Amino acid sequence: DEMPTTKRTLKIKQESSEDTQKRDVMQNIMQILESVQLKWELFQSWTDFSRLHLSNKLAIFGIGYNTRWKEDIRYHYAEISSQVPLGKRLREYFNSEKPEGRVIMTRVQKMNWKNVYYKFLEITISEARCLELHMEIDWIPIAHSKPTGGNVVQYLLPGGIPKSPGLYAIGYEECQPPSPLGEPRGPDPGHETPGELEVPSPQASLRVDVESARIIYCYLGIAEVRTLQQCLFLHFQANTKTFSKDWVGINAFLSQNCVVEPGVSPKSIYIKFVEVERDFLSAGSLVECLEKAIGYPLKFNN
Repeated sequence: DEMPTTKRTLKIKQESSEDTQKRDVMQNIMQILESVQLKWELFQSWTDFSRLHLSNKLAIFGIGYNTRWKEDIRYHYAEISSQVPLGKRLREYFNSEKPEGRVIMTRVQKMNWKNVYYKFLEITISEARCLELHMEIDWIPIAHSKPTGGNVVQYLLPGGIPKSPGLYAIGYEECQPPSPLGEPRGPDPGHETPGELEVPSPQASLRVDVESARIIYCYLGIAEVRTLQQCLFLHFQANTKTFSKDWVGINAFLSQNCVVEPGVSPKSIYIKFVEVERDFLSAGSLVECLEKAIGYPLKFNN
């Protein structure tokens, strides 16, 4: 009560922003789980987890429930278990001595819920880092020089790019016109999924996010043989003087973007990257993993 109004308002806004961010992340995780069409498993006993040998697996998982009134399974929670093995995390959600498990046990005891379910998708360490790249790493804008030689600009890469293996993404800014007022976008009736009555549809949420996104992913790179710094340098320092119309892929796109008409600025380009140990980079399906997470294909990953 003694907190000044301005500080109290700032704290509320900060907490609200954090809650919104957590909700958006969970929506994205739910969308991934739905896109791979996993079946819900009824939680019955701990022998389920022993049978599945979950002790050392990393995974994306969801916890769901239904009621005596509606059999449809709805999400209670979804998470990427990238640091803690899946078995340990699930035990926390089904153990009444843990805060997470206490919530679930109480709702079942009070007959708020009828049954509790779970689903999971096993992922590799490299796929976990790829999802981290998407959900937790901020985009870095790439500056460019003033036009030289008439109509050619040069990219100016930032410092601090690691000299180590890892994953990197390249994106560009694409402004989309806002939807007309009075025409709210509803969920696609052809993509309704049972069990999501109390949680907004992940597909609908993703569609809004993609259409209003300022930065569009167009390429995922794997710095395995070369370092992150070397890979990004090769992409952005291609010589525009030797550019050929026969070039294809991300290098052609970046080089073409350097040739601008008078008074026209090039597309704004962004990068993000995350370090990954070289031994892990060959495992998993990284491009498909990212495409499922963002909801659209990467234009220059063929």
